[in-house]
Amino acid sequence: MSKFQFPDSILSRPVYGTLAPRQGKSHLMIADAEGAEAILDLAARDAGLMSNSHIIYIPKGTDFAPKLGALSVAQLYVGPSYEASLPRLRHVLANAHQGLQVYLAGTEGLIGQAQNEAMRAGISPTSIQTEHRGSVARRMQCVHCKGITEDVMHDPFQCAHCGLHLFVRDHYSRRQAAYQGVCVDAEDPGSAPDPVELYS
Repeated sequence: MSKFQFPDSILSRPVYGTLAPRQGKSHLMIADAEGAEAILDLAARDAGLMSNSHIIYIPKGTDFAPKLGALSVAQLYVGPSYEASLPRLRHVLANAHQGLQVYLAGTEGLIGQAQNEAMRAGISPTSIQTEHRGSVARRMQCVHCKGITEDVMHDPFQCAHCGLHLFVRDHYSRRQAAYQGVCVDAEDPGSAPDPVELYS
């Protein structure tokens, strides 16, 4: 099982649930990596849901695409990355009708970004479900240079843009769909502690 129980944290940190079948004329499911397991679990609970579902899936080195392909879905798109899948996602959202239900599963980076896209397109937050599966790597924004570093697994980490050593904070920006990183050795450059793996 690829579920992780996140420890209690500050209020801005996202809380994830478990995907559940909902009534709706159409269903949009977006997942990456082990997020496919959440969709497969959903299909096992309500196979009829799949006939009106459009799945956008980013494998990220996993092999769930054949299992998703075996579901009787209306449409399945397997993309190489979230960025490559974004035009398709935006097209689906722009042409969505009232009653669309959105299901997001996988990494926090995918969930946050896709949730922002859906809400910008006018989808009500009550029509969006999320379930974390797989990697606990974080999408981090440097508060100093505003650069985004994907898949951060260690604290502190080095900003991919400005090179500062950043403390991995739990403060989450929904607008950026990223956690905020602050320079850990600003007052004493070069004194950053050794990095440790998140949640270890």
